[in-house]
Amino acid sequence: MLQRELANNTNFNKNNQISSPISSPVVHNQTTTNESNHGARSALLEEFRNNKLKKYELRDLLGNIVEFSGDQHGSRFIQQKLESANNEDKQMVFDEIRPKALQLMTDVFGNYVIQKFFEYGSASQKAILAKIMEGHVLSLSLQMYGCRVVQKALEHIKEEQQAKLIKELDGNVLKCVKDQNGNHVIQKAIERVSPEHIQFIIDAFHGQVYSLATHPYGCRVIQRIFENCTNEHDSLLKELHHYTFNLIQDQYGNYVIQHVLEHGKPEDKSLVISKVMGQILNLSKHKFASNVIEKCVTNGTKVERQQMIDEVIQVKPDGTSDLISMMKDQFANYVVQKMLDVVDKDQHDLLISKIKPHLQSLKKFTYGKLLFFFFFS
Repeated sequence: MLQRELANNTNFNKNNQISSPISSPVVHNQTTTNESNHGARSALLEEFRNNKLKKYELRDLLGNIVEFSGDQHGSRFIQQKLESANNEDKQMVFDEIRPKALQLMTDVFGNYVIQKFFEYGSASQKAILAKIMEGHVLSLSLQMYGCRVVQKALEHIKEEQQAKLIKELDGNVLKCVKDQNGNHVIQKAIERVSPEHIQFIIDAFHGQVYSLATHPYGCRVIQRIFENCTNEHDSLLKELHHYTFNLIQDQYGNYVIQHVLEHGKPEDKSLVISKVMGQILNLSKHKFASNVIEKCVTNGTKVERQQMIDEVIQVKPDGTSDLISMMKDQFANYVVQKMLDVVDKDQHDLLISKIKPHLQSLKKFTYGKLLFFFFFS
């Protein structure tokens, strides 16, 4: 059976339009052809890079930890060792990186070593690193590597420090949301920090829902709010519903509406579906809106599905119906396929009875062929 890959939060949709992933995962075994500009290497680092046979331990790097942390191969070695190192060796490494921790947080390779301490370090080490970050959270959040460290910190430090660090973004929430790095920090805060500590983030969104939902990064953040702040997002959803019809047709906003249809309350789903009634043909033929119509079909009630079916099979004075037009369209034919996939038996039989008389003619159209093969695959 022919199916297209639907737009969702982690994949590309049929139009190769960028989706709305959550914060990018940290790569532990990163590789790159670029070297950090840290000047001449020490003899120890040079030997480490050239002697592949010698077995090194963390203690062998004593006095050179910061340099190794800023080197591609040295950083990877330290990361791997920290995962299983004893407390004494971890402390030895920590004591050396501590004075340069802020610098390493924004380093192409050093940031991964800092992240490892948030994962595998002691509670004291994590607290010290978080303390070092104080006063720098905004600049770190807007920096390519620093934003990863902030995200990792929010995952592993205690609530009091979470609240203190994230509060530094108050007054700059929208700036972060619309930044390619900062938006990931806001997403992580929404996912990991208690709602009472991020109320200022939600407050910053009031009156901004449409502009955020139609922004390539903002649409991701709005979805995280709807996922994680159940009671706090009601006013934002109410604001969103005012713009449903426009968002359905927007290259980014359609993802937000899809999210409501997949994860929202029944009343919110029904409200979205009510907005598309009477416009199913036009929206199904739209590059972005067609994905939303599929979600309406998938997540609607039996009654709502029947209403959608009745709309598209209604015969016009010239003897045609929207269903026939949809079957020949490059986007709308997938909506018809989705209907056939998810409706109940009676509804399926009704659709089949309306489609069968046109099967042979479908073969003459590029996209109609998809439905023809749908039947005979």
